[in-house]
Amino acid sequence: MHLAYPAVLAALLFCTGLYGVLARRNAILVLMSVELMLNAVNLNLVAFDAWLSRAVEDTLHSGQALALFTIAIAAAEIGIGLAIVLAVYRNRGTSDVDRLRDTAEGHDPDDPDSDATGRALPAPAAGEKAEATA
Repeated sequence: MHLAYPAVLAALLFCTGLYGVLARRNAILVLMSVELMLNAVNLNLVAFDAWLSRAVEDTLHSGQALALFTIAIAAAEIGIGLAIVLAVYRNRGTSDVDRLRDTAEGHDPDDPDSDATGRALPAPAAGEKAEATA
């Protein structure tokens, strides 16, 4: 089998994962997209290891060993990431990444008394309010 087939498949997997990270709003789907990108890296590691071991008669298989380390790191990442997402969901009531960013900045999009930057608008003076209603 040619090296191009797993390389193209890994590129497609990585691009799909990258699109998922950039386009998704749900934190769980973002974590799943990161897993797709890590699996693309694993596929490249194993494919290049098989290709280099045939060319050089290498019996060390360092690409497969690195793939095992990547799998272990991915498992730890998904465990910690899921714990963080669940804790944020309990505290904030949502796992929408955009809404979490807005609440971290102190901006409530439904608050009419705040401007676009999230700062509270100054209260009008007593004379200004009387003039506005007159």
